Amino acid sequence: MTGDAPRSAGEEPEHPAVDEPGPPGVSLRPIALVLLAIAVLVGLDVAADLTDGVPLEHVALEGLTVLLASVGLVRVLARMREERSQLSGEVGRLRAESVSWRTNAARWQREAEAATRGFVAAVEAEFSRWGLSDAEREVALLLLKGVSLKEIAEARGTAERTVRQQAAAVYAKAGVSGRSELASYFLDALPSSSSSSRASS
Repeated sequence: MTGDAPRSAGEEPEHPAVDEPGPPGVSLRPIALVLLAIAVLVGLDVAADLTDGVPLEHVALEGLTVLLASVGLVRVLARMREERSQLSGEVGRLRAESVSWRTNAARWQREAEAATRGFVAAVEAEFSRWGLSDAEREVALLLLKGVSLKEIAEARGTAERTVRQQAAAVYAKAGVSGRSELASYFLDALPSSSSSSRASS
């Protein structure tokens, strides 16, 4: 009888963690130093006892202490080497994942930049086809970005009424009724091959 609490039916037995040397966060280095100190100090005491004619029973007990400390030290050092090897492998894996992530991120950024340049070029082509003025182009781009008429007027240093008139001119030349249809034109119509001309002269 070990005093363990009975398990309910169907419950999986708990298995102790074989690879865990102790509580998480406990460093093995101090343990190794303590075992080394015990082995060295008691070993020196054994050597002194042998020269002083101390009874063999006492020397044997101290010798056993040195032996146990030495065995423990060897096991702790082996565990430290194992942990160092595992850590090195984990670091290598993380580095490989980091390189892969950076490679994929760089590729995605290149593709996104290329797609953005293509989209901007398509938008500019439509603006040219609609015959927008430079001011109307700027207003149209800001409208597509969701900037309010008031914010556009402040950014361009013009009256809000002027921006409203320019926006109305953009809508008229594009053949749309407002901002939502203007945005829908580029988001829905341009990617498809069946987009038709909405521009009015």
